[in-house]
Amino acid sequence: MTPVPQPLAFVAADTADACAARQRLAQRYGGVPPEEAGIIVALGGDGFLLETLHRYLTLGTPVYGMNRGSVGFLLNDFSEDGLSARLMRAQRVVLHPLRMTATRQDGSVTDGLAFNEVSLLRETRQAAKLRVMVDGVERMEELVCDGALVSTPAGSTAYNLSAHGPILPLGADILALTPISAFRPRRWRGALLPHTAKIRFDVLEPAKRPVSAVADFTEVRDVARVEIHEDRGVASTLLFDPELALEERILKEQFTP
Repeated sequence: MTPVPQPLAFVAADTADACAARQRLAQRYGGVPPEEAGIIVALGGDGFLLETLHRYLTLGTPVYGMNRGSVGFLLNDFSEDGLSARLMRAQRVVLHPLRMTATRQDGSVTDGLAFNEVSLLRETRQAAKLRVMVDGVERMEELVCDGALVSTPAGSTAYNLSAHGPILPLGADILALTPISAFRPRRWRGALLPHTAKIRFDVLEPAKRPVSAVADFTEVRDVARVEIHEDRGVASTLLFDPELALEERILKEQFTP
């Protein structure tokens, strides 16, 4: 068994490749439950890495992801060799999630955390109508759209980029507010906001034009109001190989044709 600098926990997505990799790595490097680990090694894709961050958030344990999925933007390359050395020289990135407070039409309230983005999406064939408030000031009286999202820098290359939102440098302390298929104002492309901003969406005509809200994995149907802010009281640490640092990946993505 290869010695490691601190106890490791290996967790894997529910796929054959990921589960087989977990078994081989645990045999080679040893493995403990996540509650006893100094580092959690997550094997899967970007979605599974986000699940791991949420599942073990209260432990405060750094997570080192290796790609056993498809895209793997938030993950390191997979290799069974030299894991101890890679972990010892890995760079740390601290992520603060967005906190979503969604109030449904019946008055019930649901909280959720999002390391990538909080998105609002229409539920029917009709476009959503949203009022946009920032720090208590009405910034847009009516946005007619398929939806809208607020993204962190770490999540800016995911759904936000697909919706033609901007890529945000990791240390920029900025959030992206991006419309999804905006109909009116037709040419509005969104806004860049300071990370301290408190954003509120009011759903207009909610009975006729119902809207759902999603914070990573927390989905709330038939919302009337959604409030979003960055929660600096919550943090999760990701580990990256120096040559594949997240900041460099995000910068490089801006020059990808």
